[in-house]
Amino acid sequence: QGRGDCPATTQSFSSNPKQYIVKMKMTPLRLVPSLLVSIVLLLATSSHAWVSTSAQKRGGPWHTNMALQSTTTTATTEIIGAGRIGSLLAEAGECVVLGREDSIDPNGTGPILIATRNDALAPIVDACPANRKDDLVFLQNGYLDNFLEQYGLLENTQALLFFSVTAKGVAPVDGITTVNPEGLTTVTGRHGTALAARLQQLGLKCNVVSAADYRPAMFEKLIWISTMMLVGTAKKCATVGQADQDYTNIVAAVVQELVSSVSATEGITFAPGTLERLRAYTTVVADFPCGVKEFEWRNEYFYKLQTASGEEACPTHNSLLRDCAAQGLLGFELP
Repeated sequence: QGRGDCPATTQSFSSNPKQYIVKMKMTPLRLVPSLLVSIVLLLATSSHAWVSTSAQKRGGPWHTNMALQSTTTTATTEIIGAGRIGSLLAEAGECVVLGREDSIDPNGTGPILIATRNDALAPIVDACPANRKDDLVFLQNGYLDNFLEQYGLLENTQALLFFSVTAKGVAPVDGITTVNPEGLTTVTGRHGTALAARLQQLGLKCNVVSAADYRPAMFEKLIWISTMMLVGTAKKCATVGQADQDYTNIVAAVVQELVSSVSATEGITFAPGTLERLRAYTTVVADFPCGVKEFEWRNEYFYKLQTASGEEACPTHNSLLRDCAAQGLLGFELP
């Protein structure tokens, strides 16, 4: 998924409050009390100018004054990433968007939504103040367990975004299907309710679930993106819809193979109808382009799975990967 500039309006505020100071010796004494009140109100209003309180038209600029963060103690949501997903999330308001040169507010208390590519995660976590690490919310596609375990963040809020944003500023297409009219987007963790409320403001559905219920949902999303992107690339399909329609049997074979392998490896029991759920979602986002990307976060998990006897657990999946490599369709070397 992509990530974009947060549209909202802010007011500029000089970091030098001296511009508001009035020389009191020039002021009649009877006006001093009201003048002091005016100065305090002006400074208080200006010091919160960086917080967005309303969603604006998609595509507008977002300006932040990060110098003010050290003096704030609000529960405002911080959003890292200004791409398609980040800009969409910011439209719900009450947030500040952080760019590459900005820092996470050490005094904040709200969720920190990470709307970036997976390869940006390590620097973000490394730079996060220790007291704010529990507030990090991971929105990325793929298998994050190894990364989160390395940083001691397995209990953090995680979300599966089952909606499509084809371009920055374009309205999202929610993952509401004939099989799952309640939507497929799912979140778990301490900030799950806050994220669900933000998505609801944007007209998107979100299910808040327990960590145990999140696991099979996470693997289904991983299976969907790993299967559809792989089959579509191997067969030179332009979109996931074309891959599903023209190569239905291959898609079904790979999905079933991956479900069985995950069940055996992770001890997870999937609810009946995984293939039907994933194909219904493909219909909703049929125009999404194909491409095997972020291999180490997606297909590599299945590529490395082995049976108890040491054989490949996903031979159909792995064969398609090798076909792609042989045709020069991958932007990386297979291990």
